Amino acid sequence: MKQTGTIYLVGAGPGPVDLLTLRAARLIERARVIVHDGLIGPDILGLARADARLISVAKQRARHTLPQDDINALLVREALAGRDVVRLKGGDPFIFGRGGEEAETARAAGVPVEVVPGISAANGAAAASGIALTHRDASSIVSFVAGQCKGLAQQDWSGLAGKGRTLVIYMGVSTAAQIADKLMADGLAPDMPVAVIENAARPEMRVLRGLLAGLPELVEREAVKSPALIVIGEVTARDNIAIAALAKEAAE
Repeated sequence: MKQTGTIYLVGAGPGPVDLLTLRAARLIERARVIVHDGLIGPDILGLARADARLISVAKQRARHTLPQDDINALLVREALAGRDVVRLKGGDPFIFGRGGEEAETARAAGVPVEVVPGISAANGAAAASGIALTHRDASSIVSFVAGQCKGLAQQDWSGLAGKGRTLVIYMGVSTAAQIADKLMADGLAPDMPVAVIENAARPEMRVLRGLLAGLPELVEREAVKSPALIVIGEVTARDNIAIAALAKEAAE
């Protein structure tokens, strides 16, 4: 009787191979089966052994290589066949990575699961762009929300952004207009500083600055593409470059 394999939910961090944890790198190097997202770059996949089976389950807006239920079933099937599986995800598996769903499915099937945390997209993006998500003079609370989900208009975000708070929005590029309207309707000032961080921690990274009221135009004008995060709060305007950019936008 074959021994059941283990599913390793591994966070690959924000992109660069040298931001992997040591444990993540070692698991990738010895894995025979790697199920990976579309944001995993060739440098990271290049760590895999020559005979490893690499299975892409890349997701894009409204188009998935495999639906989530099928990904769950794939992981369990491989493990029940006696193979250890590295499920490789951008950022951290448990922050908008659906790692919780995959872990629950595996445990229900009697498959052991181990989670290897990664640098989250929010932490990686903030560090790479020089934005401190918390700051004694500007923010003591950080909230993460998904900007692309069912029932976005009905979600209550009141109190998540404002003075002394930082709001980080994942997957919000395509819904930037709805996000700006929603936050302003909840009472957030139109001149609240924002930053859009595209391709965080990668050579092609862009950090775009603006004000909440101009967020939709900023995203459209700069043709922002995923992966990108939106950061809303005073912490995005605490360096000279940001202050100059915001002053220019306010004057226009």
